[in-house]
Amino acid sequence: MSLFNEPLLVTGGAGFIGSALIAELNRRGYDNIIVSDLLGADEKWKNLRALRYVHYIEADQLLDQLYSELDNVSCVFHLGACSATTETDCSYLIRNNYEFTRKLAEWCILGNRRFVYASSAATYGDGTAGMIDGTSKIQEYRPLNMYGYSKHMFDLYAHKRGYLNTIVGVKYFNVYGPNEQHKGAMRSVVHKAYEQIKETGRVKLFKSERSDYKDGCQMRDFFYVKDAVDATLHLAQSPGANGLYNLGSGTASTWLDLVSPIFAELGLDACIDFIDLPAELRGKYQYYTCADVTRLLESGWAGVKYPLDSAVRDYVKNYLKTTSYLGDENIQTQ
Repeated sequence: MSLFNEPLLVTGGAGFIGSALIAELNRRGYDNIIVSDLLGADEKWKNLRALRYVHYIEADQLLDQLYSELDNVSCVFHLGACSATTETDCSYLIRNNYEFTRKLAEWCILGNRRFVYASSAATYGDGTAGMIDGTSKIQEYRPLNMYGYSKHMFDLYAHKRGYLNTIVGVKYFNVYGPNEQHKGAMRSVVHKAYEQIKETGRVKLFKSERSDYKDGCQMRDFFYVKDAVDATLHLAQSPGANGLYNLGSGTASTWLDLVSPIFAELGLDACIDFIDLPAELRGKYQYYTCADVTRLLESGWAGVKYPLDSAVRDYVKNYLKTTSYLGDENIQTQ
């Protein structure tokens, strides 16, 4: 029996995680979906072509239509944001990532709508205060960039207002997978590495500037988009699951662990060049992230279906190596 009352609204619906989420909703039989995004001049519109939905609204028009055309929406997945960690226009980030989210959340709360929004693991900063979801340590986190802080600002606001008792904030860790090709410099290392390896037979990774991490052994919690979507939908359909949740694999892996399956899937020996960390990332680079997914598992989520090696191989074999793959197919799940 469905736990959703339609229609559903997905912001950022042409983006990476948003389009993957709509594809999975379609697979589960949901078509009454309203999509919102800012298509601009890039290629992410291609992510919409295989999706089934009833209406599209440009994001800069969305707030004006909340109290008219969208009054019957029952659930909102707010995945739209400026996600560039190198963005330096603080006012732009405030408007897009804080103010927009605040207004949309308050509309949902007022109308008793389910609201699931993307926070970020970037809110945790360098990890010295831990990476614990919920709100027990929320005042201790110090994001390393303005993107992370803009997300943290809304988390703090929602906490102080008591909104986290009824809404869900998801802190995605390093998500990768199909439909990210439009993201340019913000694409995952899997996507970038695949292109480098196909072109040159080699891949470039950042050197470590810390003695406690060897080159290529900086660690991340890499999370396949298919698992990320499954966890997001689980929380949306769990009435008792509210507040902030880490969405990750719960395992920290090295960059070497990440690129090795790419070489293996291509039948090549690993050839890696280590390059200097760019100046703009020095002092802002995370050397270790790992999601504590205790609360997520306690909410009833079944856990990761795609461990790192099999996930990377699935991405390479069934998407990146497929000459017909243009980023606009429905993402196939098991």
